[in-house]
Amino acid sequence: MSTTDDAPARRPHGEARPGYSLDIRLWKVTKVDRKARPYQLRWVVGGKVSSATFATSTLAENRRSELRQAMRRGEAFEIASGQPESEVRAADAAAEAAARGTLRWFEFCRTYVAGRWRTSAAKTREGMADGLAAVSLAMVKRGNGVPPDGQLRLAFRWAIVPANARKDPPAELKAAYDWLTTADRPVLDVADAEVFEDVLYRIGYKLDGAPAAGDTYRRRRRALNTALEHAVVAGELPENPLQRARRKRISSNDVVDRRVLVNALQARQLLAGVSYVGSWDRCRGRRLTAFYAVLYYAGLRPAEAVGLRRSDCDLPDAGWGTLTLRETRPVSGKQWTDSGERHDRRGLKAREARSDRPVPIPPVLVTILRTHLDTFGSAKEGRVFGNERGGVVGSSTYWRVWEEAREYALPPDRVASPLAGRPYDLRHACITRWLNAGVPIAEVARRVGNSPEVIHRRYHGCIDGHEEAANAKITKALEEDGDTA
Repeated sequence: MSTTDDAPARRPHGEARPGYSLDIRLWKVTKVDRKARPYQLRWVVGGKVSSATFATSTLAENRRSELRQAMRRGEAFEIASGQPESEVRAADAAAEAAARGTLRWFEFCRTYVAGRWRTSAAKTREGMADGLAAVSLAMVKRGNGVPPDGQLRLAFRWAIVPANARKDPPAELKAAYDWLTTADRPVLDVADAEVFEDVLYRIGYKLDGAPAAGDTYRRRRRALNTALEHAVVAGELPENPLQRARRKRISSNDVVDRRVLVNALQARQLLAGVSYVGSWDRCRGRRLTAFYAVLYYAGLRPAEAVGLRRSDCDLPDAGWGTLTLRETRPVSGKQWTDSGERHDRRGLKAREARSDRPVPIPPVLVTILRTHLDTFGSAKEGRVFGNERGGVVGSSTYWRVWEEAREYALPPDRVASPLAGRPYDLRHACITRWLNAGVPIAEVARRVGNSPEVIHRRYHGCIDGHEEAANAKITKALEEDGDTA
């Protein structure tokens, strides 16, 4: 993050309707001398400077990214407010709703999600819907005839999709939809102490009363916080009540469990077990053997392997090859993607949309990939891996094959254990193997698309020999101090 204004993103002059401009300069986030909201974002629209302050740098960078996306789409900005035209229209719609009466929760959510829809990835859209659906259970009035919470959540997730705004709800969701849209509370009620306590409960617990997973809680809290920040900016709330609420303490599960890691022999047995899944003529397992191999030998994420193309592979006759990753195909519901497909089409995680990541691959993986391509050829769009019809490999497919392969390759007691319980655990095994081989953390991070900090935090307990080395250093120090028995 830069603290100077020496490198603005700029939109060239163009034509726009009165009151709007395409002459936009977007500056980098700066830190100012302010305690509550120290991160400032400034931009210029038609010569007029606009600014906004944020509590964290992440919120500021997210807002900067939203403005940059609007600029790239060629969207005009309103000179007076400095906001993209789509956001101005959304705010006008909310103002119209407020003029008819106090803005209610569901209408606010619908307008807010519609404003962020075009600039958000499918997974982000789904995360917003899930978080706000959980909160909505606290933002509807209870009474006789209230539908079950599960139905209310399903109805919210259906209704929040902008494409469904003018459609009638499915028959099985109509009662829940009607309740959401007629018995919801005003947005201001979120600041009520009793209601807000229920809001915090809803984002931290599942429908059955069990605590939600740590990642689920954090994702819902982020979605709610961003929505409430928007409500403050729109004038619907005087302040964000979440900023003064204590964050729920959740034990971190971010460290990789050593029990899931396979050794080299177990990995080869599992890859062999995959080839036995399904009938020989349909090749259900054999078609995916190389898919799991790129996770284990190159550390790819499953979504990166799904998006791998033949043109991304340098597979020489001998020696090491290279996979140049450019695209990832994460799984989302059809309602969350622009294409209507289950798989979104995105750039690499935590990178610019058009950047790539070259990953050297060992000769054993080169051979596996060459054999795969010779046997099955490329799938549609030149993808290395495809289903029997050449389509995108679904997550349900590679999960089912993996579960069956574990039963072929592992003893019964190991099948019931966490060992390689998920395809993603092959990536963990790959990263751990590289670290134990002495590959510097920075190089491991570059190859697998993580930061060195993430690699160190998640895998520090999986590196062999560190405990013995530390004990030896402590013993030597004790001997020098004369404290040994």
